[in-house]
Amino acid sequence: MLQTTGDRAEMRKTIGIFCLLFGVLAGTMGQAQSTAWVQIEAHSTLREAQDRARAYAGAFPQVNGFRMSTGWYAIALGPYTREDALAQMGELKRELLIPRDSFVAFSRDYGQQFWPVGANLRPVTPQVDPTPAVPQVAMPANPAPLPDETPAEARRSERDLPREARMRLQEALQWEGFYDAAIDGAFGPGTRRAMAAYQTAMGLEPTGILTTKQRAALLKGMDDALAQLGMRVVEDTTAGVSLSMPAAMVAFDRYEAPFAHYTAKDGSGVQVLLISQAGNQDTLYGLYDIMQTLEIVPVDGARERGRNSFELTGQSAALHSYTFARLDGDEIKGFTLAWPPGDEKLMQHAVKVMRDSFAPVAGVVLGDSVGHTTESQAVDLVSGLQVRRPTVTGSGFYVNGNGAVLTTTEVLGQCTRVTIADEYEAEVAARDDLLGLAVLTPKQPLAPPAYAAFRASVPRLNSDVAVAGFPYGGALDLPVLTFGQLADLRGLRGEDELQRLALAATPGDAGGPVFDTQGAVMGVLLAPDTGAQQLPGDVSFAAKVPAIADFLSAHGVTPAAAESAAALAPEDLTGLAADMTVLVSCWN
Repeated sequence: MLQTTGDRAEMRKTIGIFCLLFGVLAGTMGQAQSTAWVQIEAHSTLREAQDRARAYAGAFPQVNGFRMSTGWYAIALGPYTREDALAQMGELKRELLIPRDSFVAFSRDYGQQFWPVGANLRPVTPQVDPTPAVPQVAMPANPAPLPDETPAEARRSERDLPREARMRLQEALQWEGFYDAAIDGAFGPGTRRAMAAYQTAMGLEPTGILTTKQRAALLKGMDDALAQLGMRVVEDTTAGVSLSMPAAMVAFDRYEAPFAHYTAKDGSGVQVLLISQAGNQDTLYGLYDIMQTLEIVPVDGARERGRNSFELTGQSAALHSYTFARLDGDEIKGFTLAWPPGDEKLMQHAVKVMRDSFAPVAGVVLGDSVGHTTESQAVDLVSGLQVRRPTVTGSGFYVNGNGAVLTTTEVLGQCTRVTIADEYEAEVAARDDLLGLAVLTPKQPLAPPAYAAFRASVPRLNSDVAVAGFPYGGALDLPVLTFGQLADLRGLRGEDELQRLALAATPGDAGGPVFDTQGAVMGVLLAPDTGAQQLPGDVSFAAKVPAIADFLSAHGVTPAAAESAAALAPEDLTGLAADMTVLVSCWN
């Protein structure tokens, strides 16, 4: 950009005023106190120092990096007054947040600043109450902004960038979604196209060469976002795991083997689990199955299990998560990161950093009993984590050798997923909302141990009956038998497709088979009537065999007929019910 003589004069005037003001301030502050810093680390290479400065910047404000006269690179917090630096250093050491060999340094100890990129804080003094007062200097109402660089000037300033700074720019372009090639510090055609695309998106001239100001804005956008995570290396010596985790969002809470729990900080909704246990491949595969039953791993998402490791991703409207675990020798180590839906780019970056930095410490695992209490051993918890529970549960029973299940429509509700026997996913093959019945077919081949044989003759009034069902949801592995009598061959309003039972059933029994004493199925228990009238507790209703047979036949299922047989002993009837009756679960 060309400047006129008037422009240059105005600029010199503005810069002169700034220099005058800065000189007054610097002189006054220099008389009050020297600028002090808390030096926390020093490294022999710039790249290592930049990496550590970046890590500290996620956890602390005011992180700075300077080249020292020795050729090493210092990382320091500040600036402070000398007294404030001593106080801050003492507090951070007591909380074990900085190394014990940290010390107070002064500006005279430091040279060129390398962190934050583009900053120059070394001469700045900490804010103190100035005495005497600083003279008031008139400033121009609208000081002219310094001109941006021309493409030629930008290219010249770009040539002075070290490789590490170039790689950082590529990382920032990748972060913003403009670059997807290697992070190598070489500004080839791909990087130039990415720079031009970034400039276009920002409403700038797409030269493909970023100016100093544009580079600073690009890096600030990424650094400001990543600062929310506060990625910091955590070495959990009890779990035997070291990795970088979002320390600004989580804090250690407790151990409950095989997990170390890091819970949300400041309402972030983020959660980290460190996985640590002894075991073999069978243990790893068992953990793979168990993790998928937990709420922290939503149902939808990719699953991949290898010979010595597995990965799980999960997405729901309320939660996203990523889990990785690996078997090394006889130790299983890994982690889970879970977060509320929102900034996926930020959290996927956290996942990548955690995976890249994950380092198991050999010879250290959580013992099986570490941290377990009465509360953490509830049936719906696994090591303090909530087991995923269905929205509604009911009962059903197999009606053919292919695993088709007859149940009631009541249990289906607005399900996004239906399972039978808490293990097999199924789909609704047919339903009759007027009769209240539905047929489920498993999505995978299934050979049930037994299926229903239906009574062909009309049952005798007041004869003994039994209903098999799951009144307690999935709390019990086997169905419960409830005994009663056949009270009427019709419904209360004379419905011919119903029969009334004198039997105290529960909502969870709905869909279960009604047996006669020979083990033949004589009906399907229907859901309790939830109308305005309150019926006695021992009044239940079941669909009759003719209505059931018509429904099944109309949808391609041929019902089997029972043969005449002697009455079964209670234990035999219980065994038959266990082989035939299944838990039906509706998941959302």
